[in-house]
This record gives sequence, C-alpha cells and structure tokens, in this order.
Amino acid sequence: MYAIVRAGGRQEKVSVGDVLIIDKVSVEAGQSIDLKPLLLVDGETVTSDAAKLAKVTVKAEVVKAAKGPKITIIKYKNKTGYRKRQGHRQPLTQVKVTEINS
Repeated sequence: MYAIVRAGGRQEKVSVGDVLIIDKVSVEAGQSIDLKPLLLVDGETVTSDAAKLAKVTVKAEVVKAAKGPKITIIKYKNKTGYRKRQGHRQPLTQVKVTEINS
C-alpha cells in the first residue's frame, strides 16, 4: 500500500516506514503530523475520489529539523567594481511515515 501525498508544495509517493524531507513544519521532533492524501493505491484498488480520500489518514512523525544544500548567489557587473555574494540554505524537516489508514 502506498499513497501520493501533498507535502510542502510538492507531491510525494510514500509508504509506511519511508523517510522524506519536506518544507519546514513548525512542530517539535517526536510529534506527529497529518499529510493530505491525493491518491491511495492498495493492491489493485486505486482511490482518487475526494470524498473517499477525506476518510484516509496519513500520519508522519517528525524526526528532526534539517537544512538544504548551500546555494551561492553571485551578482557581478563588468567594469564597475560591483560584486555581491550571498548564500542561502533552505530550512527543511525530516519526517517518517508511520501509518496509512484507509
């Protein structure tokens, strides 16, 4: 059994026990969150009806806070001496899917 869930602006394919990285969630490590299912596949049965998916719950436990890779932004203008360097690391959250109830 697996589900396609909306997690932080993206869609992720998850099953029980999967660990995934999503956009930052303001929840402490060890607490659980609910992910919104968009599609549920249970063997040969595929559920995509919104009324049936309203009854489906996908629970995930927050493992830890994480950061994305370092991105370097460089701006440069020729012959003027203008140089600007900036960095960014996106805050993320690592979660582990604990259960999918249909």
